[in-house]
Amino acid sequence: MGKNNAIVITSIIAGVVLIIALLALSTFNSVVPSSKNSVTVQGSSTIKAMPDLVSVYITIKTNGTTSAEATSENTKIYDKLVEEMVIAGFNKNDLKTESFSVYEHTYWDYKEKKSKTEGYIANHYIRVELTSDNMNKVSKVVDAAVKAKTEISYINFELSPESQKRYKAQALKEASEDATIKAESIASGFNKKVGKLLSVETSDFGYSPWNVYASRNTDGVYMEEMAKEATQAATTIQPGEEKISASVYATFQIK
Repeated sequence: MGKNNAIVITSIIAGVVLIIALLALSTFNSVVPSSKNSVTVQGSSTIKAMPDLVSVYITIKTNGTTSAEATSENTKIYDKLVEEMVIAGFNKNDLKTESFSVYEHTYWDYKEKKSKTEGYIANHYIRVELTSDNMNKVSKVVDAAVKAKTEISYINFELSPESQKRYKAQALKEASEDATIKAESIASGFNKKVGKLLSVETSDFGYSPWNVYASRNTDGVYMEEMAKEATQAATTIQPGEEKISASVYATFQIK
């Protein structure tokens, strides 16, 4: 009697599971559109954008036998940089810290063929942002950095956050329009019409800063020489329209 009850209960459970599976499949099919009568296209756009910022990136790198010593030396140079920037007509708030780190100096000893640790390194990465109509001040930033014994890492033409939003909206709008045109053209070729939009996926907005100067390995290169190169690059290369892109993947119903 117990064995028969177990068989009945097992059968009931199996039946319930089957019903749930059928209901789930039915719901899935009603939600997810069939691909038999649809077309998926990629819409793309490339637009021109005018940079409205120029950013100078400065690095302060110091060594010390302890982390406190490396940090202290770094702070001294930073204070000197602030002083030189103020003399040049800027203020302390114009110096934006991108990151600051202190870590052990680890290197490979080729003679002993093993990794060694000696002292600490402090790195302070700083950004000075200028609007494009203040490009004549880039040389002042570079001069202040050189006088403070820091390194100009690189100089970029960039888009402000507001400009990025504006250009992104425009690029994605044009990419969507391109996808619609492609879908309509394909449907027309099969004597069909485009129906409702079933799904959309977007790729990342294709923007990155435009580099106009990047420092070289400082071994054997005078800081003054690199400073001249940085100033020349920033003052002779004028910002111009640059291409940025966007793309979307859209699936339309075909009827």
